[in-house]
Amino acid sequence: MRHRHPLMTRGVRRVGTLLAALTLSLPLALPLAQADDRALREALEAARNQQWDRVDPAAISGHPLAGYVEYHRLRGRLPQAEPGQILAFIERHADSPLAGWMRGQAIAQYGYARRYGSLLAVADGVPEGTARQCYYYAALLGQDPRAAAEGGRELWHVGRSQPDACNPLFDTLRERGEITAVDVWERKMLAWQAGENGLASYLGRLLDARWDEARAAAERLQKDYAAVTRVPTCLGPECRGSGALFAAAMHGFTRADTEAALEAWRKIAPHLPIEANHRDAIERDLAFYSLVRDIRQNRGWTDEVLPRLADAQLLELRVRAALAERDWQGVVQWIERMDGETRDDSRWHYWYARAQERLGHDDVARDAYARAAEGRSFFGFIAADRLGQPYALNLERNGFDDSFREEVARWPAVQRTEALLRIDETGLAASEWYDAVARATPREARALADYAQRRGWHAKLVQTTITGRMWDALDWRFPEAYREHFLHWGRMTGVDPYLLMGIARRESAYNPEALSPAGARGLMQVMPGTATQLARQLGIRDPGAYGVLDPELNIRLGSTYIRDMLDRYSGNRLAAAAAYNAGPGRVDRWLADAPEEFDLFVESIPFRETRNYVQAVLSYRAIFESLANGGDSRGVSMLTPTEKTMRYDRSLLARN
Repeated sequence: MRHRHPLMTRGVRRVGTLLAALTLSLPLALPLAQADDRALREALEAARNQQWDRVDPAAISGHPLAGYVEYHRLRGRLPQAEPGQILAFIERHADSPLAGWMRGQAIAQYGYARRYGSLLAVADGVPEGTARQCYYYAALLGQDPRAAAEGGRELWHVGRSQPDACNPLFDTLRERGEITAVDVWERKMLAWQAGENGLASYLGRLLDARWDEARAAAERLQKDYAAVTRVPTCLGPECRGSGALFAAAMHGFTRADTEAALEAWRKIAPHLPIEANHRDAIERDLAFYSLVRDIRQNRGWTDEVLPRLADAQLLELRVRAALAERDWQGVVQWIERMDGETRDDSRWHYWYARAQERLGHDDVARDAYARAAEGRSFFGFIAADRLGQPYALNLERNGFDDSFREEVARWPAVQRTEALLRIDETGLAASEWYDAVARATPREARALADYAQRRGWHAKLVQTTITGRMWDALDWRFPEAYREHFLHWGRMTGVDPYLLMGIARRESAYNPEALSPAGARGLMQVMPGTATQLARQLGIRDPGAYGVLDPELNIRLGSTYIRDMLDRYSGNRLAAAAAYNAGPGRVDRWLADAPEEFDLFVESIPFRETRNYVQAVLSYRAIFESLANGGDSRGVSMLTPTEKTMRYDRSLLARN
């Protein structure tokens, strides 16, 4: 018998009954399937409430989702259920997220009941989640005390309160001397640094009189960071409290007054008996804020420490500072100090080429532009423009025959996903689907993406390519979702529809129900207040917080808003995209100090999110146009000649 992957075979139930409901060429809900689904939905609701008198096992026997009801039954028996029952459930449902959820529930329940032997029997390595990790290491104390102490100490060294589940572990480690007074002091300093004053006070009460001088120094510094030059340098037994205290104090001082903090640090640094990790943390903070705040007086010191710190983020900030100053030799110097992995990015190849070009090294520049142009990104595309060559899409094509597609429709994970969608359990359906993609072989993951595309699951398709790391499967990563709406409202507003697609792809990855933490909603992430204003402008009814989720209306509103931004910035899509993300008020201020050239303008955007957003939207726009051209980027230009040559300053504002 030919071996088949577990994704395709494990947990198969009544294939004959359900196959018709899952074959794409036939309706997905036949009468029998509807009856089975109703019974399952009712049973699942009852199971969640532990109302087992309402569950008829015969009515759901063989249903692909019967395991979800079984999950709640077994979960309700914890912590009395024996490990063998838990492990048997995990084995039966190994191809479903149910297995991981049951393992996690068992670890939590056994840990709370201190059934440590049972916990270790079902654990499969260190679990996820702080509370479960604390239970796990508490269980491990008797079996592998060294590993338990190492894990427990790592959980201890945070500047916030940990769950109550950690108390037994921490108490035992303190009793055994594995968590020492130095560890208590270091956590107290982390809590001070994090603003957790209650935790800091509690930890202080755990320390004896030997720490009185260190406590007094901390209290003084909390009132006056500048006193860092006047407190004793040796604090705590054998000076072992100095590093954590000075790191916490300098962190606050640097954020409050970077220039004064550096002056103080240069006075005390040669005399401090602190560990290298604390010294590096202090100096990294100083360098970071000196660069972000553009404190020129600190530049000489910053340039001295950067090579030693060898921090990728700091080197990026230093390159951006050199670009802002048109210090092309500095751009070359600091890019060359980046590690190979960081430097081997189209962005840094591009800027290296630009700098070498400005320095008159045309051959070196041409080679660097060629390296940059290998990338499918904003800087890769503008490097290709400079070389006069098409964009490198590196497009991967995938295809499957009908017989294999029918087989995919029968995979248990696919059947469970479809069944969960039929009973309106969209969250569980997403968990099933992405769990299947994560466990799949590359070919199976692509088969699942193909299935999602044919089912019209646009948001699920995009996320499938991310979970499955299908970076070159552009047809799936950039699907033709809501295409007719984009084309229609692009025509109506006079906005390039590929730009609209790029914005929607970046904003929501085509999830029409996407909600941001800030309250933005829908495909193009329109704020409800903005929707109200746009509706008034268009003379239509205010859609309200939920009406704005309608895909066509959301696209219409988003199209109108980006049109207004294009009008504001003389049709410039770079500035308009930045305004769509960060607001026009900020972009107006950025243009007041802009460096005039388009690439330098993009690089000078101070918000990393907006900087990356502008690059993504414009590069996505080029990809959408190329895909519409059959995957051929010839004749496609990410930016217009005007966008590449116009001055990026206040003259860009149309009202001027």
